[in-house]
Amino acid sequence: MLDAVTLDQLRTFIAAAEEGSFSAAGRKLRRAQSVVSQTLANLETQLGVPLFDRSGRYPRLTDEGRALLRDARAVAEHMDSFKARAYSMHEGLEPELSVVVDVMYPMAGLIRAADSSRKAYPHTPLRLYVEALGGVVQPVLNGTCRIGIMGSLPTIPDELQSEPLLDVPFVTVVSTEHPLAKVRGAISKTAIAKHVQLVLTDRTALSEGRNFGVLSPLTWRLADMGAKHAFLQAGFGWGHMPLHMVEEDLKKKRLQTIKVEGFNPKAAFMPMHVVYRKEAPPGPAGQAFISQLRGESRLPG
Repeated sequence: MLDAVTLDQLRTFIAAAEEGSFSAAGRKLRRAQSVVSQTLANLETQLGVPLFDRSGRYPRLTDEGRALLRDARAVAEHMDSFKARAYSMHEGLEPELSVVVDVMYPMAGLIRAADSSRKAYPHTPLRLYVEALGGVVQPVLNGTCRIGIMGSLPTIPDELQSEPLLDVPFVTVVSTEHPLAKVRGAISKTAIAKHVQLVLTDRTALSEGRNFGVLSPLTWRLADMGAKHAFLQAGFGWGHMPLHMVEEDLKKKRLQTIKVEGFNPKAAFMPMHVVYRKEAPPGPAGQAFISQLRGESRLPG
């Protein structure tokens, strides 16, 4: 009986557990509730254990169901990886290398990876976007870009496969002419809340209503990193910036770092990840591009 268990049954089981009801699972899978119920009943018969307690208004996972759910997810994920690898082999070399990169990513490493790709795959054109927050994720989700390099949006959607890449160090900076530049020692949260914080935003709904690293109620939101950088230099406010973008400003004393009370500078790193749709992994050119980025993952200093 166990040999007759199918991947479709396991996916139905996973959907019912995650959606909380058979009807919701049916909507997700585009099947009638009766089909979902019958599929799960057959699965329970084949396994010889109850997966759901149906005594209440909504089905609840049994102890056996919770234990087997982990295994079911592992089997489904392995099959997704198997199909994705086969898809990549069948597809061969990509007609185009389409990449969207987080604006926080070090440009020097990106240039080196692009140069390596040009030399290795001279007939594969590069299409590159530089975005922030949800603007990095959206092109990958809708298929505009095959690969995303993301960091400023910390939540990775379930549809995407993620691989760690590097950690980008951050500093909190202000113009040397700004009033906060005169404060010695750590600045209290009360004091810093009285000054405008320059915050990066994006044009998608993926980060709507969410704040990352915002400490002041007084915010100017900018959808362009170049504008944020220029506004910091002009003394319009304070903000968090990738260290590699402001190193020259710090050396020439156009900007200076500040310490905020309760903020641990050793934790000021933004993890960067490579992301792509699980069913459409990178082809040969994309894999080489990612390998080059990973090889260049050490930042100077």
